[in-house]
Amino acid sequence: MVNNGWVEPPAPLTNPNADTPSVGGDPTSTESLPDGVPTEEAPTRLGRGQERSPRDMALSLAVLLVPIALLLIFYRMVLSGDAPVTVDPTPTIQEAQQAAAFTVTVPHGLGTDWHTASATFQRENGGATLRIGYVDPGKGPMQLVESSVPPDKLLPGELGSGGKALGNYRTPAGVWRVYDGRAGEQALVLSEPTRTIVVVGKADLTSLQTLASSLG
Repeated sequence: MVNNGWVEPPAPLTNPNADTPSVGGDPTSTESLPDGVPTEEAPTRLGRGQERSPRDMALSLAVLLVPIALLLIFYRMVLSGDAPVTVDPTPTIQEAQQAAAFTVTVPHGLGTDWHTASATFQRENGGATLRIGYVDPGKGPMQLVESSVPPDKLLPGELGSGGKALGNYRTPAGVWRVYDGRAGEQALVLSEPTRTIVVVGKADLTSLQTLASSLG
C-alpha cells in the first residue's frame, strides 16, 4: 500500500514446517530439546513370556555349585583336607629326656593312620610332666601322660575326681589299672616308683590298649 510516498514493508514470511519452541508441551519431546541432549526413555519390562523360569534359575545355581563341589572333592581326596593336623613330637621328647626328671618312654610300631596332634613338656611343683596327644585310626582323641608328679596329685587332674578303677590290663611294660574317667573317657594307669604313665581319652578301650602296648 502506498501512502504519501511511503511504502509499507511486507510482513515477514512464516514457514509452517519450521521448528518452534514448545510452550507447555512435553519436556521429554525431542523437538523441545537442543541437539546432543539425550532423551529419557521409559524402563523396559519383561513380558510374561520373558520371565526366568525355575529351570533357568536351577541351571544358574548349578553353574555356581558344581565348581564348589569339585574344589571340596579335590581338597578332601587329593590334599587330605579331613586328615588330623600332625605335629612332630621329637623336640618335646628330647627336652623331656634332657631334663632327666624320669625315664621317658615313647611309642613304637603305631601305624601311619595314627596321628600325633600335640606335644608339651612342663616342669611344675613336685615334678615334671610330658604330654603327647594322639588321634587313632577311628579319629578318637587320646593323650599319653608321663610324669614324676606323685599319683595322688596327678591322677585327679588327669582322670577327674570321680575316676573309678575297673580292672587290670597287662603289657610287657607292666600291669595297668583300667579307670573310668571323665564323661566319655577311659584311662589306663601304670604306676612306678619314679613315674606314672597315663593313657586317657575318648577313644575306645582297644585303641587305648594299643597305645599302652606300644610303649617300650
